[in-house]
Amino acid sequence: MTKLPLIVGFGGINAAGRSSGFHSYKRMIADVLSDDEMQTTWKDLAFRMGLADSEVLDSELVDAIKAGTLVRRIDSFDPDNLLYQYKASLSSESEQISFTLRKSKLPNKIPDNWVLEDLGNKVKITVNGDLGALLEDRVSFPVSSGGNIPAGFDPGKLYNSRFHPRGLKLTVYGASDALNSMGVDWEEVLTHVKPDEVSVYAGSGLSQIDDHSLAGMLAAPLTGGRVSTKMMALSFAEMPADFINSYVINSVGTTGTNMGACATFLYNLRQGMYDIQHGKSKVVIVGNAEAPVVAEIMEGFRVMGALAEDEQLKTLDDSDSVDNCRACRPFSSNAGFTMAESAQFVVLMDDELALELGATIYGSVADVFINADANKKSISAPGVGNYVTVAKATALAKAILGEEGVKQTFVQAHGTGTPQNRVTESHILNEVAKTFAIDSWPVTAIKSYVGHSMSVAAGDQLIASLGVWRYGWIPGISTIDHIADDVHTSNLDILTEHAFAGEHGEDYKAVLLNAKGFGGNNATGLVLSPAQTLAMLGNKYGDKALLAYHEKNIPVKRIADENDKAACTGTETIRYHFGERVMDETSVSMTQESMKLSEFDQEIVLPQLNPYADYS
Repeated sequence: MTKLPLIVGFGGINAAGRSSGFHSYKRMIADVLSDDEMQTTWKDLAFRMGLADSEVLDSELVDAIKAGTLVRRIDSFDPDNLLYQYKASLSSESEQISFTLRKSKLPNKIPDNWVLEDLGNKVKITVNGDLGALLEDRVSFPVSSGGNIPAGFDPGKLYNSRFHPRGLKLTVYGASDALNSMGVDWEEVLTHVKPDEVSVYAGSGLSQIDDHSLAGMLAAPLTGGRVSTKMMALSFAEMPADFINSYVINSVGTTGTNMGACATFLYNLRQGMYDIQHGKSKVVIVGNAEAPVVAEIMEGFRVMGALAEDEQLKTLDDSDSVDNCRACRPFSSNAGFTMAESAQFVVLMDDELALELGATIYGSVADVFINADANKKSISAPGVGNYVTVAKATALAKAILGEEGVKQTFVQAHGTGTPQNRVTESHILNEVAKTFAIDSWPVTAIKSYVGHSMSVAAGDQLIASLGVWRYGWIPGISTIDHIADDVHTSNLDILTEHAFAGEHGEDYKAVLLNAKGFGGNNATGLVLSPAQTLAMLGNKYGDKALLAYHEKNIPVKRIADENDKAACTGTETIRYHFGERVMDETSVSMTQESMKLSEFDQEIVLPQLNPYADYS
């Protein structure tokens, strides 16, 4: 019987705040939650953003928190004062230019039109003719909207993060947050599994791209900087997985990242799901971290016509000022997407192990479908592959939940906020809804709150969906006031307001997470609600086993709640263990049947059977 991959932990950070404890989700639906329900979330953000050092909250503080979260004016760089350099050819009326320079700064190859005069430690240089130069300038960037993590929060200050790229700081924070949310200590988990029964699938779609990594390395020769020994090593796209294995969980299990542009999180989720379904691993950490709110990266997307520029937003609003908070407008009159940063991680667990440990079950991954677009005119244009993925996920929902049950699902749309997406994705969803006799399929798009975090996007969608089954509201698309005329809606209910889903989201048994990636990387995941998951586990293991599980879950929930409360007051635990419990060649002993590593209790069993015996 196929194992059901259970979601037993989740964590991370995006523009809405910390993921564990459902805080980023609660920030999105703050206007429909009570003051009591929002109290811990406001406290968490206040401490995180450095706005308060006590637990006293007032309306002025809450307003400041709101202003520094969700999509807003970019704060990772100043859009009005961006460093830029222009090529110039300098000349003078005398046809000669003179200046002095330290000898150590002389170029290795002296230009033919330079005459040098020794002045001791310096050299006087006379240029006959023109002098090529780069002139420094400050310019206004055409895009000022972005989805930065909460203003004032630097996850690197919580651990020894010297020279770490921002994406890796987000990784360490997000993975730690996910582990803290479990309520089961990681060392306890390791005593129940073999060292190779852990998998980590994590990465970034754009690699590490700030001044401490790829951007700094590529720019150094042209800006007078120096390339450090860490820049190349830390730039790799799979580095989030490497950091988690080496410095967060001490793992020798399966690892890697499966990249698929904006669908990357779902690609990795599929890898983790397969490992558990087929018994390759019992615990899997899946996630992505991306920090692309960098002017140079954004310029690349802007010249493609992909980003919502300030002048376009002003035109949409017939205004002289840009409304940064409403930059992303899925399925409405819009101009482009909004770049964002995020790190999201989930912990998947074998269903039998989860019941044994009493791990809290937040949902389960039924399947993830991935299909390409086949032949098309442009690599960036959408194609037919997303029809396949959405139809497959919906058909599976019908197979699991029944003809009426499939109507108790909702959709987390890719919903980028581009004119092309609003037409193509709405048509896909509408046609699938017609085919499966779904009259009014609820559709939302949380990029309207947190922006487009590229490879992490579906992770943002997943975390927001899990919150529906705790607090009972599907976040509506609050940045729009109408649905565009070219959007297909005959069988869709595109939510412009928060939709009540039952006290604990019981009106919905599953969610479809949809992602349309650049280059034809389409993915749709089907995630089942915790109630549906528990019902299925009851059918498999029986009521007695489920009753025993609930008893074990009581202390686990208590510990998770304690971890959450500690984080809300700024005392969360960040797992980063550099240079600890290091193993080398002296740490390994083996026989033909098994291998023992000094830092692990259990042995690794080596293969003994020929899986291809039928071919012998």
